Amino acid sequence: MSHLKIHENIADIPASQWNALAGSCPFLKHAFFLALQESGCATATTGWQAQFLTLSEGDTLVGGMPLYLKSHSWGEFVFDWAWADAYQRQGMKYYPKLLNAVPFTPASGPRILAASPDLRTHLLKAALRLAEEMGVSSLHCLFPFEDEARAMEGEGMMLRQGVQFHWRNPGYADFEDYLADMSHDKRKRIRQERRKVREAGIRFEQLSGAQLLDEHWEFFMRCYENTHLQFNSPMALNLDFFRRVSASMAENILLVIALKDDKPIAGSLCFYSDEALYGRSWGALEYHPALHFEACYYQAIEFCIARRIPLFEGGAQGEHKLSRGFLPTVIWSAHWLAHPGFYRAVDEYLRRESKGMARYVDDLRERSPFKEEIDV
Repeated sequence: MSHLKIHENIADIPASQWNALAGSCPFLKHAFFLALQESGCATATTGWQAQFLTLSEGDTLVGGMPLYLKSHSWGEFVFDWAWADAYQRQGMKYYPKLLNAVPFTPASGPRILAASPDLRTHLLKAALRLAEEMGVSSLHCLFPFEDEARAMEGEGMMLRQGVQFHWRNPGYADFEDYLADMSHDKRKRIRQERRKVREAGIRFEQLSGAQLLDEHWEFFMRCYENTHLQFNSPMALNLDFFRRVSASMAENILLVIALKDDKPIAGSLCFYSDEALYGRSWGALEYHPALHFEACYYQAIEFCIARRIPLFEGGAQGEHKLSRGFLPTVIWSAHWLAHPGFYRAVDEYLRRESKGMARYVDDLRERSPFKEEIDV
């Protein structure tokens, strides 16, 4: 007999059984969620109250959903502030809401972890019932794959489309082989940017696995803090989080350190598996022209080519990535609102938005930096 359970502490879920369902995506690993919780980054205090939903048969975990009860919309990268404002103007409460997502992580992947479509449907229906029973305004799923989003649509959730820029690796031999696919002006620009960095006397170290030491994380934290202060943006992560993921999943981490005169000046953090590399955070103590592009994009592309990783997701937004070889890719989210009137209004809005999004993607693809269209 199957059994549904809600967990307010990810540590209560057996890590090995959760990971068996999670697959290769590093952000779905038990250790990643645990590090977010135990470092204090994603807790009830910060507006991320865990409500992980699991489905078991006997003592065996056969399904799971990372769910959070949210008291705000920070750290999501799919923006519903206007919906919250509309609720407030009508004297209604939008928060708390229920969220199926990975905190602070705009990376696509499975959001309902289960061994079969039937079990996924069972979990989704249970999550929708939970939202109704809790009396929250809404249930949202962020960055599922399209097939999963379509299944959610079949259960009455509204779909929303967005755009990210992803780099694809068909099997390049090296960076120059990759550049050979690009148009002349884009290839020339990238070479100029890389040359600027070299001529500034900056070199790079790519660190992963056992190479990652505490001194690297202390330095990266300084960069991370400095950049967030410059842009007056809140810091979602802390040094304790970086230390925890380094201790538990270093094999999924790439940390790029930029050095000038052997002194570290900037850092870029990525997570990866055999299937994909994900750009996540960056920071610098000094400004140098094109340093951001080299540290965050070109070093990561070289890493993907060397490791034969087929996909590099560069993170949220950023049309500037297009000229550097990242092509537009549609990303998905799914939404259910409890209030019938707001549901209808948002549904109409999303239908209009999707038409505009399709035109935007078509326009971006016409501006492809490659000599020939790359299949996305």
